[in-house]
Amino acid sequence: MKIRSCLAAFLGMLALTPMLLAARSAKDNYKEHCTSCHGSDGKSQTRLGKKSGAKDLSDKVALAKLSDEDVFKTIKFGRKNDKGEEKMEPFGDELSDPEITELVAYVRTLAK
Repeated sequence: MKIRSCLAAFLGMLALTPMLLAARSAKDNYKEHCTSCHGSDGKSQTRLGKKSGAKDLSDKVALAKLSDEDVFKTIKFGRKNDKGEEKMEPFGDELSDPEITELVAYVRTLAK
């Protein structure tokens, strides 16, 4: 009976291994989803960043005004201007809540 329990636990861990190995780091997610607008340095000096009015994530004062919850919601649900036009696409379908939480922490490291 103990052997079956151990075997079941081991097989369960093996099933999770591909998911754990496939998990992307916050830096990888930033690079894939954020750099086209915010740039690798967070300054938002890219063509798309300037066009959309993307926030300068390297501005410590501006970023300090936003709570982690504000940044989380913006990443998950996107951002629209006063006219309802999409200024930042939502990433809630592509990133899990834990990945977004890690991305928020990574974004904070860009502020200088």
